[in-house]
Amino acid sequence: MPHLLIKDLPRYECLIEASKRFPELNPSACEAFLHLLRAGDEAFVAMERNLTAHNISHGRFGVLMLLAQNCDDCGGTGAMTPAELADQTRVTRATMTGLVDTLERDGFVSRTVDANDRRMMRVCLTPKAHAFLEKLLPGHFQLMASLMAPLSQTERKTLVTLLNKVIQNAATLNSSPAQSTAAGR
Repeated sequence: MPHLLIKDLPRYECLIEASKRFPELNPSACEAFLHLLRAGDEAFVAMERNLTAHNISHGRFGVLMLLAQNCDDCGGTGAMTPAELADQTRVTRATMTGLVDTLERDGFVSRTVDANDRRMMRVCLTPKAHAFLEKLLPGHFQLMASLMAPLSQTERKTLVTLLNKVIQNAATLNSSPAQSTAAGR
């Protein structure tokens, strides 16, 4: 679901004007942030359309990709606990239970008892899921490339570096006990 609910972003001049009323508003930071959200929303909509065409939600796709990333071919165990999946996808355990339930109902995952701890369940991909991903991923990767096509290789590397700075700063702010508006000053 998109996070920025407006289609037309405010002009920079309007941000400067608003900063006179709200001294905490940094026009340059606000402009960059709004464009970051807008770009994310547009990319999300494009991905959502592609996933919907394949009858899968973002949440379910994320679980499949995590399990595929952890598969035996990639050096992983091939299975994860629902708690591990919830932690990796940043959803509640209850939400993950629902995602795994629907993926299991559709034949994409199976649950097995953990060999080391019989109280734990592990989730792994089925052959049907592997086949589904083999069909979906080429177009998915092509869509990613199409979205990034206007940028040169150098610009993409710069973008990744800049976004990592934002990600690291957000993680720091999110881990602070009291998020203060003064943190950016």
